Amino acid sequence: MIAPQIAQASSIETAAQLKRRMTYEEFLAWADEDVHAEWKDGKVTVHIPPKPPHQILSQFLSYILGLYIRIRELGRLYVAPIEVKLWSGGPAREPDLVFVSNDHLDRVTAERIIGAPDLVVEIVSDDSVHRDRVDKLDDYETIGVSEYWIIDNRPNQNRAWFYRLDQFGQYQLVPVGPDGIFHSEIIPGFWLRLGWLWVAQPNELRALAEIVGPDEFAQAMQRALRSDEGIE
Repeated sequence: MIAPQIAQASSIETAAQLKRRMTYEEFLAWADEDVHAEWKDGKVTVHIPPKPPHQILSQFLSYILGLYIRIRELGRLYVAPIEVKLWSGGPAREPDLVFVSNDHLDRVTAERIIGAPDLVVEIVSDDSVHRDRVDKLDDYETIGVSEYWIIDNRPNQNRAWFYRLDQFGQYQLVPVGPDGIFHSEIIPGFWLRLGWLWVAQPNELRALAEIVGPDEFAQAMQRALRSDEGIE
């Protein structure tokens, strides 16, 4: 266990480091794979560790989105921490989830994603409300992220905002249907029932079976088994 005085000293040292402005190159040299941080205009934001509800929702979304994308062979899903360098000289963000379609896989390098992903999902934390709903919304709109989902499952919140670029490259808030379901355009055929997002432990398998249908889900599992056995 880390002694309180050591932990406090470490926090003070980190805060002191971040008071000075950093170039992007200095940020890359300072941060490593264990540091969950973002860079914009010389300022570094270090993220606090997520709370259990945040982590549970992130795992749920990564499961149903990731498998859906694999079943339909639409591209790749990435889960934080992963750097997204939006444009040269622009912010380096670390979204909670990032989808890159097959058409844009050239934007994924061995080090980071460079340019606009097709979808970004941010799960709101206590320290990220303004950053997610204002700062990042502006950044993702500027670079042309087709869909941006903001989900706030903190106690007594349970709200979600789904933004989609219009023909002028500006975000429009997409209404959720009266059935409480949001339909994505950037991930064809994928839909999300808002009620799943607010339960303490959502059922990933049931949700995915509802989205793709039990028959297609079973067929995908069979294909995976045959592939592992070298049949395909």
